[in-house]
Amino acid sequence: MSDKSDERKRAARDRLEQQRELDRARERRRRTLIVATAVVGVLALAAVVGLIAANAGKDDHDSQAGPVATPSGATGKDGLTLQVGADDAPSTLTVWEDFRCPVCAQFEDAFRDTIAELADSGQIKVDYHLATIIDGNLGGSGSLRAANAAACAQDAGEFAAYHDVLYRNQPAESDDSFADNSRLIELAGSVDGLDTPAFRNCVEDGTYDSWVEKSNTAFGEGGFQGTPTALLNGESIFPKKGDEEISVAHLKKWVAEANKGRKPATAGATPSP
Repeated sequence: MSDKSDERKRAARDRLEQQRELDRARERRRRTLIVATAVVGVLALAAVVGLIAANAGKDDHDSQAGPVATPSGATGKDGLTLQVGADDAPSTLTVWEDFRCPVCAQFEDAFRDTIAELADSGQIKVDYHLATIIDGNLGGSGSLRAANAAACAQDAGEFAAYHDVLYRNQPAESDDSFADNSRLIELAGSVDGLDTPAFRNCVEDGTYDSWVEKSNTAFGEGGFQGTPTALLNGESIFPKKGDEEISVAHLKKWVAEANKGRKPATAGATPSP
């Protein structure tokens, strides 16, 4: 009888201990849930505060950024084109270049005179776009500084002349001497009437830096393979068009074919700023 009584007592104690353990487990879970909920609440609040701060900072930045200064006479989408030649030319040669790009200089040396001849005779207009890929690849700021200076020359109606001076005096690709504004101003002395206080201030102040950066972004978004990129009426012609390699003779032939049955421009001048 005593043995049975002892068993019942042990069983009761075991049940009581199991119940207590269940109660302790519930309490641990309750406390864990409370802490977790508090942490989630803090994180959520931090996220909201961070989002508000980020948006506030973005609004401040956007409001302070203001419109991008555009060179006088710039044309095309977002004013990113510096045009040489008449508006009513029957064909358009679009050229993307970087003033530090050695292949761009080779392209200019090979085709500068031919392109000028075609533009002056009203057969084409040339839409120049500026990029800064060498700065991105090799570091430095010569591409940006030279492009800004070229845009400053556009204000004075001397983009084409200064563009040619920059390529004729292009440093080695790894030499970032175009990053020196004084060098860019010195080269402006080769263009009659360009080295003025207005031009110097434009170069020193980086007036068109944001415009150049916007142009470089457009280059990247255009999916182009590199500089120079040359398109005749939207069709790539560098380094070849179809199966024909680019040459002076081929360039003239391609323009003549594109202009067949169309009259040359009535005015051979570059648009005035």
